[in-house]
Formats: sequence, structure tokens, C-alpha cells
Amino acid sequence: MPNSIEEYIESLPEGKKESFLQLRSVVKKNLPKGFEETFQYKMIGYVVPKKLYPAGYHVNPELALPFLHIAVQKSGLALYHMGIYADPILLKWFQTEYPKHCKTKLDMGKSCIRFKKLEDIPWKLIGELVSKMTPNDWIRVYEKNTFSS
Repeated sequence: MPNSIEEYIESLPEGKKESFLQLRSVVKKNLPKGFEETFQYKMIGYVVPKKLYPAGYHVNPELALPFLHIAVQKSGLALYHMGIYADPILLKWFQTEYPKHCKTKLDMGKSCIRFKKLEDIPWKLIGELVSKMTPNDWIRVYEKNTFSS
């Protein structure tokens, strides 16, 4: 089981490695400044670092606040975007835009977007999605959803 970003990438199956590395590149290129790449939950993740949000993740305050994770799954690639789960406006935007960029049906859970056909991944849309929320935006949305009564 990988324990670092490097080990995770090294462990990827050849048939999915190239697409995963492209996904990582799109995320890193488009993610607003301030997020930090890390290895969390056995995936590559992007978090609000403790220096920007010392309170950390309420479930485990020792952890930086998670925002986005990417992973290879048996059936394809997955992008876990906490902002989509917590912000109904962002979710609606993504659900409206997806059919304009992709012929396949949107395969999505609460925060997980699954891409089974690697050749149909909407790279431009993913870049736009990850660019839409800064660390400060995410902190505001997170606190509103977590700590409001």
C-alpha cells in the first residue's frame, strides 16, 4: 500500500497512469494558489494547509482541511471535490456544464465524480471546476456547513 505521492504514482497500472497524471496536471495547473498537495486517505489530495487554517479538519483537527482528492479506481478515475458537496450553486453549475463537455452520462456521488471512459474525460471542465474556489472560499463554505445551526 503506497504511503506517499511518489509511491502512489509508481503503483498505478499502466493503462490508467497516463490519464491519472494528466488529471493531476490539470488540477495543479488550475487550482488557486494556497492549496497544498499532500497524500491523505491513500490518495493524492489538495488541502488548505494548517498555516492558513490552523483549526484543521473538524473530524481530526490534526489534519489539514481536505478540499479535493484524485484517485485511480478499478473502473477508472475519481475526483473527490468537497466544494461540490458543500456548495449547491457550484454543484448546479457543474451538472449544467457537464453535458456541454461530455457525451457520457454524469457518474457522480455526493462529492465523487467518476470517469469510467478515460478517453471521454472533460479536461477543460475539470480545470474550470477546480479553479472556482479559493482556499478562503472553501473555508467560508466549510465553516458555514459544519458549524452553523
